[in-house]
Amino acid sequence: MKWSEIEQVFLDELSDLYDSTEIKAIFHIAVEHVAQQKRPNFLLNKNNIVIPDQQRQLTEMLDLLKSGKPIQHLTGSAHFYGFDFNVNEHTLIPRPETEELVDLIVKSHGTQKKLRLIDIGTGTGCIPISLAKHLRDPQIWAIDISSEALLIAKQNAKKQEADIQFIRADILEWEFLFTNGERFDIIVSNPPYITPIEKEKMHKNVVAFEPHLALFVEGSAPLIFYDYISDFALAHLEETGTLYFEINQYLSSETTSLLRKKGFTQINILKDINGSDRMISAKKQPSPIKISK
Repeated sequence: MKWSEIEQVFLDELSDLYDSTEIKAIFHIAVEHVAQQKRPNFLLNKNNIVIPDQQRQLTEMLDLLKSGKPIQHLTGSAHFYGFDFNVNEHTLIPRPETEELVDLIVKSHGTQKKLRLIDIGTGTGCIPISLAKHLRDPQIWAIDISSEALLIAKQNAKKQEADIQFIRADILEWEFLFTNGERFDIIVSNPPYITPIEKEKMHKNVVAFEPHLALFVEGSAPLIFYDYISDFALAHLEETGTLYFEINQYLSSETTSLLRKKGFTQINILKDINGSDRMISAKKQPSPIKISK
């Protein structure tokens, strides 16, 4: 078979799961993995005959893709902010929306030096590692409750030569963290925020194959992680520091209200490329000025 013919097979076989644009993107990731052939080369060689071993590998991948398994789990890798990150079933696959969160921080703080930063719920480590590569000599910590996710994050840090201090911890027990009163210039988190109602509408490749621990919250407490992380920020954010969240687009008003009630100021909601409320930044309430008598 020719490359173009195999592409058509992917389009036909996966049409019940994805739209044609997504299928073509998946196919080109598969081709790059199997044949080390990037899209421009594929377009030049699409009428060439595929060698039997590569055709076999693509057929095996297609069978797994039809079950809903994400292409990133088949290749073991995902692109994020210009880097390749190892992924597996224990880590959330990095999303373009999270790239926008990283880009916001880089653009806001790119000229500052030696910032102290912590990422909460780090998963693959894509946020702190990308920031380590783009900020100027930062000190970065990252925490996650999953030891399996931290193993992947450490692999990614080594792969990208990023100096990150990883900690296994549950942010819902943040009082036991940094008991010496350490302070940070930036606290960032993409915590679990998908509600049960939203879960019912999600693609099966996410629900069946990505870690629920990193995705879902109880419908009775959809902002639980924002609540606890903002309390952590009140205790550990520098007075001039900034708190950044990726948020549930349907709960942006509620998230803003939560932060305002806790005393945060300069609360800004930013939209993602699709026009959805996706990021929020906030400043810690400055301490009152003390006037000596």
